[in-house]
Amino acid sequence: LLLTVEENTVREAAAESAQKVADILPQEAFQGAYAEMVARLATKEWFTARISAAGLIAFSYERFTADQRKESVTNFAALCVDDTPMVRRVASQFLGEMFQTVVKADGRDTLFEDGVLTTELVPLYEKLASNDQPDSVRLQTTENCALFGKVLTALAKESPLSDSEVSLVKRLVPLIVATIDDRSWRVRWTAASKFANVIAAFSALPEAIDSLVPAYEKLLQDPEAEVRTAATFNLAEVAKCEAMVQASTVASGEELAEGPRITVAERLVKRITNLTEDDSEHVRAALAMVATQLAPILGKDATISYLVPPVLLLLRDAASEVRLNLISSLSALNEVIGVDLLSQSLLPAILDLAQDGKWRIRLAIIEHVPMLAEQLGKEFFSEKLSSLCVGWLGDDISSIRSAAAQSLKELTALFGSDWAVEYLLPSISDIRFHQSYLRRLTAVQACTLMSTVMEPEIAMLELLPLVLEMATDTVPNIRFNVAKGLEKMGPVCGRSAYEAQIRPVLSILVEDEDRDVQFFALTASKSLDTKFGTANK
Repeated sequence: LLLTVEENTVREAAAESAQKVADILPQEAFQGAYAEMVARLATKEWFTARISAAGLIAFSYERFTADQRKESVTNFAALCVDDTPMVRRVASQFLGEMFQTVVKADGRDTLFEDGVLTTELVPLYEKLASNDQPDSVRLQTTENCALFGKVLTALAKESPLSDSEVSLVKRLVPLIVATIDDRSWRVRWTAASKFANVIAAFSALPEAIDSLVPAYEKLLQDPEAEVRTAATFNLAEVAKCEAMVQASTVASGEELAEGPRITVAERLVKRITNLTEDDSEHVRAALAMVATQLAPILGKDATISYLVPPVLLLLRDAASEVRLNLISSLSALNEVIGVDLLSQSLLPAILDLAQDGKWRIRLAIIEHVPMLAEQLGKEFFSEKLSSLCVGWLGDDISSIRSAAAQSLKELTALFGSDWAVEYLLPSISDIRFHQSYLRRLTAVQACTLMSTVMEPEIAMLELLPLVLEMATDTVPNIRFNVAKGLEKMGPVCGRSAYEAQIRPVLSILVEDEDRDVQFFALTASKSLDTKFGTANK
C-alpha cells in the first residue's frame, strides 16, 4: 500500500524498506510472493505504483528466475514508454542501473546482436533520449550513458570487445553528443556537470574520445553562462583522461585532418585563454578554481608555455572573486613550476584583495596567507606582505581581526620566533596604545596566540611583558582578556615566569572592581595553580 501513495517521500521510504526486506528473504519467498508483488506494481492502473516498480525491478533482477527476468525486462520496457511522463522519468533514472544488473546477471551474451540489451534496453535508451521526450526524461541521458560506458569498459578490461559490443559503443556515443545541442539548457547543463564521468567511462573504448572531447569543447562555448560554468568546473577532471585525441585549431575548432595525436590536457589547455575573456564572472571564477590543476598533468614545459599566460590574466581580472579563487588554488601550480614566475603578479592581486570592499573577500585572503607565505618564501613575504598582515588587526570587522590574529600565529610557526619578533611585534606593540579598545583587544589576542608557538624564552621575554602591561587598561574587556591570555601563556613561559610575573598580576585582577574580570582572573589562577602545583602554597 505504501508503495502506491502519492507522497514521494513516503513512497521512496517504502521502496527502501522493501529492498531491505528483500535482502533477508529466502530465495523461495523472494521468487514467490516478492516477485509477484513487483509484477503487480508494474501493471497497476495508478501511476504511483508503476513508479515504485521501476526501481524495484532494477534492484531485484539478479535474484529472479530466468522466466521472471524475461517478464521483468518486458515490464521495465513498458514503464519506459508509459503514457505518464513521471513514470518514464523514473524508469529512465533506473535504466543505467538496469543495464548494469542485466550484464552482471546474464553475462556478455546480452550484448550480442540478438541479446536482450541490444534488442530491448538500448532502443529504449535511444527513445528516451529523443527530442520528443520531456526535459525531465532527457535529463537522465548523460548519467545513463556514463553507466553504460562503465559496463563496457569493465568488459573491455576482461577481454577485447566483440564486433557487436563495438557497434553498441558507436550507437551510444552519438546520443550523449546530441545532448550538447539539446534545445533545453537544463539538459545541456546536466551534460556539462557530469561530462567528466562520461569521459572517464568511455576513455578506454575505441574511437569514443575523438567524438566526446569536441563535444565537451562545445559545452565550454555554450550560449548559457550556467552551462559554461558547469563545463568549466569539470575541466581538470576531463583533462586527466589518458587517451590521445586529434589536434584541432583553436580559432575554428575544426579537427586537423593530419598531424600527431595529443593528450586531452594539451588540447584543452589551449581553450583556457578564451575562457579568461568570458563575459560571465562565474565562468572565470570557475576557471580560476580548476585551471592550476592542469599543471601536474601537463608537466613543467607545457605549463610555462600554455598555462602560465592565462593564469597571469586571471590574476589581473577585474572581479575579486576570480582573483581570490586563483590564489587559493595556486598550490598545484607551485608544485610544478614554483611560484617565482608569478610572484610579481601575485603581489598586486593580493594587495587589491586585502583592501576589497567585501569583508568576506578580505577574510578569505587572510585565511590563505600562511599558504602564500610558504610558497613565496620568507624573504619575499617579509619584504612585501608582513606589514599587511599586521595591518589587518586594525580592520573594522571583528571576524577579520580574529582571523588576522590566527594568521599571525601560523606565520610565527612557519617562519620562527625570531622572524615574528623582528617583523610583527613592533607593529603589535604600537596597537596596544590605540584609542579604540577593540584594536587593543586584538593585540592581546594576537600576543596570546603567537606565544603558543614560540620558544618559551622568547615568549617570556618579548610577549609576556606586552600582555602584562595591558592588565591596567581602563576597559574591563581588555583586563579580563588579559586574564584569559595569561592562562594560556603561563604553561608556555614556565613556573618561574608564573610565580614572578603572572601570579602577582592575576592576584590584582582577582580584586578588580569588575565582576567579569574577577571571574576570569580567578579561573586563570586556579588553572595555573593546578598546573604548577602551587595551590596550597
